[in-house]
Amino acid sequence: MKAKAAKKKPYHLPILLEQDEDGFYIVSCPSFKGCHSYGKTVDEAMSNIREAIALCLEVGEPKQLNHFIGFREIEYQPA
Repeated sequence: MKAKAAKKKPYHLPILLEQDEDGFYIVSCPSFKGCHSYGKTVDEAMSNIREAIALCLEVGEPKQLNHFIGFREIEYQPA
């Protein structure tokens, strides 16, 4: 009888999504340092960030992910 493979718990990760001046969607996962991707559509960008996250996880299971606090916007008036 084969032993059941332990099922890993899913990660619930924040994703930041922006659109650049050329219309491309830029995505980042702040839980991993340097985890960014892009796509021509939101769906493509989300698919690509999943691949980037998978690559980050290939390096090894994170002992502790960066803790995402939140998103804020500030107003800045240049002098």
